[in-house]
Amino acid sequence: MIELSKKVLVTGVAGFLGSNLLSKLLREGHKVVGVDNLSMGNLRNIAAHRDNENFTFLEKDILDTSFIDSLDEEFDVIIHLAAFKIPRYGNAVATLQVNSKGSENMLEFARKTKTKFVLASTSDVYGMSPDIPFKEDGNLVLGDSKVPRWAYAVSKLFDEHLALAYMEDYDFPVVLLRFFGSYGPHQHLSWWGGPQSVFIDCILNGDTIPIHGDGQQTRTFTFVEDTVAGIYAAAMKPEANGEIFNIGANEEITILQLAEMLNEIADETEKVDIKLIPYNEISKGRKYQDVMRRVPDTSKAERILGVKAKTLMREGLRLAYEWQKEVRAQEKEAVK
Repeated sequence: MIELSKKVLVTGVAGFLGSNLLSKLLREGHKVVGVDNLSMGNLRNIAAHRDNENFTFLEKDILDTSFIDSLDEEFDVIIHLAAFKIPRYGNAVATLQVNSKGSENMLEFARKTKTKFVLASTSDVYGMSPDIPFKEDGNLVLGDSKVPRWAYAVSKLFDEHLALAYMEDYDFPVVLLRFFGSYGPHQHLSWWGGPQSVFIDCILNGDTIPIHGDGQQTRTFTFVEDTVAGIYAAAMKPEANGEIFNIGANEEITILQLAEMLNEIADETEKVDIKLIPYNEISKGRKYQDVMRRVPDTSKAERILGVKAKTLMREGLRLAYEWQKEVRAQEKEAVK
């Protein structure tokens, strides 16, 4: 059943999640205004929709308040995906500024227009909590402030509190979504996109796959279609208003097993070696902390949003591998 057509504002529309969400929104008959400064997004991701009469793309920055003030005020929902990610090797200032100030700017716009606001948060806010699986009302245990990775978690946790405070003080609905390791077509082809991207590139290039630590840290990675289903339901369902949801899968896997599975998915001639790299060799003299287990309790999303991850990891990784292989082949052909 197609929802009544809505007008949706999506920030970070040319990024991984934004572009996949765009396809879903247009397929369901909604009108979309997408914003992206293309610092991490890619026009390739939205090329198929640039001529769609229901899609307007604005190459703008959410830190630019004059741009936000110029926006059309007739939106049914704002889906705020634009963000910077874990600054392990720099960009801590940009991460904190983009995630805090950018979210504040968009929340101000939502306040002014009384528009429902869906905020992309992260499973990183759970930090090193020992309470597995992570529940939305559980404790959040962050590490040492001198460890750069926590700047991302802190910025997103600030966003969550700011959004909830805006909802309480200014009476418009917000929904908070904590994503768990999304991957698939349009993923960023670097560590920004997650270990899958890097491991696949290593396989395609015949390079050794680097794994930080002993590889026994576990994650539950979520195929992008399942993540998008959660975002879409949160945006459309009034029952979601005022709530926090884990959006993820429940198939726990070690990082070492992830590398091995991708090696198995690859063609026989493309399999490569795997190398474990001690944390002190990648931290560049800084203190390094990792999350050893990250597993969500997704029962709340299943109960209220009606969504549950459907894609088995091996199948999702195969799709991601084939997509990335095709993209890299096109890039090589283009430079000939």
